[in-house]
Amino acid sequence: MKDRSLEALGLDGVPAREPLTYPGRPTPEPSLLTGDKLLQLDVRPLRLGEWYVEEQAQQHRLDQALSDLGQVVTGRRHPVIAVGSNASPGQVSHKLTRLGIPATVPMVPVRVGGIGVGCSGHISPAGYVAGTPYVARDASAVLVVAWLDSTQLKAVDDTEFPDYRRAILPGDEFPMTMPSGERLSGAYIYFSAHGVLAGPDGIPRPGGGDQSELLAGLLAQSDRLRELLGPDPATWVKKAGTDPALREEGTRIFGSEGWVLPQTDFLPYLDDSAELRLYDDLPPLGDSLPS
Repeated sequence: MKDRSLEALGLDGVPAREPLTYPGRPTPEPSLLTGDKLLQLDVRPLRLGEWYVEEQAQQHRLDQALSDLGQVVTGRRHPVIAVGSNASPGQVSHKLTRLGIPATVPMVPVRVGGIGVGCSGHISPAGYVAGTPYVARDASAVLVVAWLDSTQLKAVDDTEFPDYRRAILPGDEFPMTMPSGERLSGAYIYFSAHGVLAGPDGIPRPGGGDQSELLAGLLAQSDRLRELLGPDPATWVKKAGTDPALREEGTRIFGSEGWVLPQTDFLPYLDDSAELRLYDDLPPLGDSLPS
């Protein structure tokens, strides 16, 4: 049987430790992350908990497998669209296990409409320039959705706030289609509180690509950034990853160079409810699944 360890699959990279590898490799197929393994999910034309997980030549319903592991079933979890390293199983496992939280997370690539992926207008604590979503009504992309339990969501919140804010997107405005055909009626997403970096053309600079190329491009466009963090991407992440003052100054330079576009389109969807929405609270849209 194929080795399903993250190392064997080449998915064990942790951008928080190796900033120039950001955003890391995303989950390539419907999977269950469990510790240092990524198990395949057998997609069925049913809700996620009725899909099957494959391990050691045996199949079990996903919800049953989660229960057997002592973990929360899918209906009691929160679907979260990952933009950036939260789509990387290595990064997710690192974030959770270092806090003593079980890294057991269903992760599914989902076709999402109305969302573009750009670059946040700040420098992250690890030294890289992270990705952020922005509203682009004509866009369509495959993004990983992670089903987090409440403890896991709180842990991810703590890594995102205050640089990011959380919104819940309605599926009738932002189409989200699972591999099963299910159209999600809603999912959470984190967006940058610092705005989106514009490219030379004044539109959002594409995010999620090669971090070294991104940083090299920013350095080439700003004398002040080169003086502060240059001369090259490796020097940038080394300096910025160890000095909060340099990160703050670099972020300020982004603004003074006129590169930052405000993030306002997600504000109507901000999540300020005391009770977080569960997958059970979000029935499929229309007749996207058989009744």
